[in-house]
Amino acid sequence: MAEVDVGAAREAQARGVLAAEGRRGTRFALPFSERRLLLMALDLAAVNGALVLTLALRPDYALDWDLLLDNPWWFVALSLLWLPLAYAVDAYDLRIARRMSTAAVAVLKAGLLTAVVYQLTPVLTPALPPSRVALAALPLLAVALLLVGRALYVVALVQPLFHRRALVIGAGWAGSTVVDVLAEHGDGTFRVVGFVDDDPGKQGGVVAPAANGGAAAEGQPPVAALPVLGDRQALSRLIAQHHVTTLILAITRDVDGALLQVLLDCLEQGVEIIPMPVLYEQLTGRVPVEHVGDNWYVAMPIHHRGTGTTWPLVKRGMDVVLAGVGLLGFGLALPLIALALYLDSPGPIFYTQERIGKNGRRFRVYKLRSMVPNAENGKAVWASEHDNRVTRVGRVLRCTHVDEFPQFLNVVKGEMSAVGPRPERPEFVEELAREIPFYRVRHAVRPGMAGWGLVKQGYGSSKEDALLKLQYDLYYIKHQSLWLDIVILLKTILDTVTLRGR
Repeated sequence: MAEVDVGAAREAQARGVLAAEGRRGTRFALPFSERRLLLMALDLAAVNGALVLTLALRPDYALDWDLLLDNPWWFVALSLLWLPLAYAVDAYDLRIARRMSTAAVAVLKAGLLTAVVYQLTPVLTPALPPSRVALAALPLLAVALLLVGRALYVVALVQPLFHRRALVIGAGWAGSTVVDVLAEHGDGTFRVVGFVDDDPGKQGGVVAPAANGGAAAEGQPPVAALPVLGDRQALSRLIAQHHVTTLILAITRDVDGALLQVLLDCLEQGVEIIPMPVLYEQLTGRVPVEHVGDNWYVAMPIHHRGTGTTWPLVKRGMDVVLAGVGLLGFGLALPLIALALYLDSPGPIFYTQERIGKNGRRFRVYKLRSMVPNAENGKAVWASEHDNRVTRVGRVLRCTHVDEFPQFLNVVKGEMSAVGPRPERPEFVEELAREIPFYRVRHAVRPGMAGWGLVKQGYGSSKEDALLKLQYDLYYIKHQSLWLDIVILLKTILDTVTLRGR
């Protein structure tokens, strides 16, 4: 974090701009959840409207209300197919949705994929059309209407009328980090007007975001430094002066009694208060373990669904079904895979490796050999992106995740799940647990073949990657559900088909 002094004229100009934006209003400010709901409503209207237009263009159907009312499942099936596929290609990632260039790519993928799968689904969908023109009508119309809806969203939601104006309480590392995250992931939802901090040394200065280099790497303009507008006693005045709707609590120590009373007074003014870790989690799908400080309960998934009764039974049933189907397909392909592996690099086809599972128990994970025999010479080594120990066939197996298919046996044995944090080697666990807070919490659930960290980040090859993966793993443990598992599985399948494995 960097602090610099600014002249009185520059500070006055900045305050004038903030005040002018505030006067333009935040009356219809939409939080993240409502923005996603708006996007879903626009998209569902687009794909279902495309289906209606497609039916109207088909000569084998007489479009009228009776046809639509007699076949509600046509539209229900289309909607149920669209939502998980759209999530799988990140169409509801607000960082992607806020720019037309990235939003267009996402809805193009989701629209074409949904239309193709939908038209190949029997019973629940209209019969295939008699002509190629009619066959192409649904994907083309769906994409066109989806693009129109996303354009309306991009144009409308950038208006100040829909912004939430925020003050960040705490001008330290956590405060500057949340400003940076809002700029990168926030879809313009928040306009941060400045910081509040009790440190006299920070009063009257400005604070630069923590990682402006990250914004530049994403092709975005650097985030401007923001002023420290006052201390806790000035909160009520600053809320009224800058039309603040949200306070972001970015302090890593316990809230003392005096600050708690000030915050209660702010709540009486109708202002929402969001802890920085909670906001960070909503925006990124990660738990910021390095920023929770004394608020350890924010990172710890104390009452996650895995501690209940129903969800573990549902998840185990899904694991057994998926493992059965996976082993059947793997068994059919194994002779060809084994022959290719042996011809490329003579040696064993399978190998096992010790990993840490649920409750810290050790087990041996099964894999297809993708490296040369004795690649590690008895010493655990991080795998690199372009590891020269990987064979030619092994590289293909890794890109398609096929080298992991023997782990369906681990799933059947109950040592792993289809979805969960990727299991790590004992040698790495001991080292990482000493250096990364909350690392062992990832052992609260069964490790998985596919995982939230894997589809969002990929395979880790360093301690820095391990920290990022832990942030994703904790998010998964806290929010695990059938819906999240379906999205992760779909993203994994898309990665496999498009060869985006290691």
